[in-house]
Amino acid sequence: MESNVILRTESLTKYFPVKGGLLQKIVGYVKAVDGVSLDVKKGEIFGIAGESGCGKTTLGRAVLRLIEPTSGKVLFEGRDVLALKGKALEDLRRNMQIVFQDPFSSLHPRKMVKDIIGEPLIIHGLVEKSELRNRLIEILELVGLQEEHLYRFPHEFSGGQRQRIAIARAMNLRPKFLILDEPTSALDVSVQATVLNLLWKLKEQFGLTYLYITHDLAVMEYLCDRVAVMYLGKIVELAEKKDLFANPAHPYTQALLSAIPVPNPEVTREKIILKGEVPSPFNPPKGCRFRPRCQYAMKVCEDEPRFIEIGPGHSVVCHKYD
Repeated sequence: MESNVILRTESLTKYFPVKGGLLQKIVGYVKAVDGVSLDVKKGEIFGIAGESGCGKTTLGRAVLRLIEPTSGKVLFEGRDVLALKGKALEDLRRNMQIVFQDPFSSLHPRKMVKDIIGEPLIIHGLVEKSELRNRLIEILELVGLQEEHLYRFPHEFSGGQRQRIAIARAMNLRPKFLILDEPTSALDVSVQATVLNLLWKLKEQFGLTYLYITHDLAVMEYLCDRVAVMYLGKIVELAEKKDLFANPAHPYTQALLSAIPVPNPEVTREKIILKGEVPSPFNPPKGCRFRPRCQYAMKVCEDEPRFIEIGPGHSVVCHKYD
């Protein structure tokens, strides 16, 4: 594993069993994540893009073992995350944290802020009780909140403030790697900008690495360094941000980018309207999973496509380029 790679997944899968019948036997599997391999480099913001239901969130949670993967490998700084147990896994969690999409449901409604953000420090034994209050004030000020907020409950805050509390909880352990699971999607547009600027500031200040999960490609264009596009549990395109937005190669990526509004009434962009509905991950199409909705579908698309490198750091899974 290269020294500049902090996280690597190899053929990572997560299948959810589906049961049916009187005896509730397993009749199949929902293939939420199906053979995802990627590298995240130290200090970068790596984006995972795709529409709802493509497996983005499941991928993020499988990386942290918040849900156990079905198969594959997850390597963090060369260590096999899936092989760790007990104290070794607990120590690893200090360096790998997550900020969830909905700050209201991810914060305990009956705990004050001081308990929510202080609990990780106590569990990992990182501060003495006499130093705890000062540490909590320090981390709150870091995310733009005040000492008085320590003694309030989550329902007393706005959505943006709650997300700042969630970020403070994740940052309190001084992690190296953060998974950001659509951290601004539940917020107003004006509040989104302040939270994104906060995340950028924290990355620069602490040298963090982000895995940023979103369906908002405009935010991804602003924030990310590299982007992987997911469709129905698989990565279909991977590229540097500039390459992806300037020269999208996969038909699915082209359709996603055509839907981004252009803030100029004199500029028109041809919208690509995808036909049909997203197939079920319980019974995905054979071969290329995008085939039923693709305007370029060919007979060969009934076979599984492979990753093709079409430029430096730009790969796509499509028979058009094979």
